[in-house]
Amino acid sequence: MSGPRIGVLALQGDVREHLTALGSLGFAALAVRRSAELDTCDGLVIPGGESTTMAKLARLFDLFEPLQQRIATGMPVLGTCAGMILLADRVEEGTAGQETLGGLDITVRRNAFGRQVDSFEGDVEFSGLDDPVHGVFIRAPWVESAGPNVEVLARVGTGDAMSRIVAVRQGPLLATSFHPEVGADLRIHRLFCDLVEGTTTTVS
Repeated sequence: MSGPRIGVLALQGDVREHLTALGSLGFAALAVRRSAELDTCDGLVIPGGESTTMAKLARLFDLFEPLQQRIATGMPVLGTCAGMILLADRVEEGTAGQETLGGLDITVRRNAFGRQVDSFEGDVEFSGLDDPVHGVFIRAPWVESAGPNVEVLARVGTGDAMSRIVAVRQGPLLATSFHPEVGADLRIHRLFCDLVEGTTTTVS
């Protein structure tokens, strides 16, 4: 495979599914657990999982600061579910001492749609895509507020959760509350890969 090299943070969560999706699109994809592996990546996916556990493991594996540095210097990152929380600058309903990598000028609410038993699926209108994507929401966050430079890509919800923000982009950072790696629809991964390709082309 040629072209950009995209890593998937492989500390915990839906690593295999993202690697499979990226490989299906023809991209060289690798599991990232060490700083040296991160150094070889042109872009990174932070998968769904448990955000506090992932942050603690990033500290344990001496990856936390290298991840922050790469994000700060413009590496494209796709964060899904827990990955959105880790990319957020601010978290509500977080655990005591919860850390995030930051980069996205958003406030997210953890487990906003409810606990595991409240998980749900549904079609999501996504900016830039002609047809809705199928969103799988598992203990999902939502975006409480977004800064002026953040583009809102998707909203979902009814009742008390009416029109909550579930996908955003800010520069090279893309994040969704749901799990695009579940199922056969690769369009969000394709959008992210296009973003990585555009960034690497500009840099070169």
